Amino acid sequence: MLMDLGVTPILVGRKLKESLPLERPYPTHRMRLLFRKKVWFYAEFQIRLFFFLLFTKADGLLANDLDTLLPNFIIAKIKGVPLVYDSHEYFCHTPELVHRPGVQNVWLRVERFIFPKLKHIITVNPSIAQQYKEEYGKILSVVRNITPFPSDIPTYDRSDWNLPEEAFIFINQGSGINVDRGMEEMVDALKYLPEKAILLVVGRGDVIPILKEKVLKENLRSRVIFIPPQPYGKLLGITRLADCGLSLDKTTNANYRFSLPNKLFDYIHAGLPVLGSSVVEVAKIIENHKIGLVIKNHDPEEIARQAVEIMRLGKSHYTQPLEKVAEIHNWEAERKKLETALTPLI
Repeated sequence: MLMDLGVTPILVGRKLKESLPLERPYPTHRMRLLFRKKVWFYAEFQIRLFFFLLFTKADGLLANDLDTLLPNFIIAKIKGVPLVYDSHEYFCHTPELVHRPGVQNVWLRVERFIFPKLKHIITVNPSIAQQYKEEYGKILSVVRNITPFPSDIPTYDRSDWNLPEEAFIFINQGSGINVDRGMEEMVDALKYLPEKAILLVVGRGDVIPILKEKVLKENLRSRVIFIPPQPYGKLLGITRLADCGLSLDKTTNANYRFSLPNKLFDYIHAGLPVLGSSVVEVAKIIENHKIGLVIKNHDPEEIARQAVEIMRLGKSHYTQPLEKVAEIHNWEAERKKLETALTPLI
């Protein structure tokens, strides 16, 4: 989109052993870091990002989340260029930080030092925007994380991915399949579901090894299928093979409570009803548009009860409301908001 506006972006990030190939029509720079976790990773990343930005010509900077903000803020001051901060989550209240108060305090100090000084801030939904307004008195631009869909999404048959033809497939997909996302309870819920109910997990996350161990221990290998991370087009092709999308994040921390995962919109545009949790923004879309059901709690029997109801009604029951909501929640609508929010960089 920036290229359409006459801007040539440089995408900066890190490269892991399991990172997928990156093909973009603009320059990219992915750093191979010595450390992957804890304080050493963040220290190395901050330092290397700082020096990369220092010695790279740029007319403006876009910082993605709090862990990139400090180097961007300093370089923007040094070079006298505009900075836009894009907060994809309620960073200081993620489960990785709320259970580590010492580390959380460090990031809160960074945020409290820089946030009041920022002029241009974007976030992903009204709930997070309201939280930051209450904390810092700032008005944030809201641009929901609805991705432009590739034109070459492959058309698969279930057999292409060894998926049972007659199964009713519940899918959870994404790059953050972590603890407190409700997947352990979904595996437990399979015990209360008909045999044809299958759980498909596509992507990566820190709970995947736990899930695989649980599946082996409870002899559920025929009912839980894991597919590793896929390029976005392939991921959407796989998603279309399912019957129901899962968004079962718990409200155990403020970040999840106010989140709006982009997989929700992937499900909507794939024509899948959604089984969701009481996360504020997710429940609002599901209930207002009647595109699925919301669980009352994470008891496996409660998850199974709602899942059975979606199975009973069938995927086709939700086709019409899903088509209507897809017309409202799409990239074209969000693009206009993003163009306005990125005006300082143009």
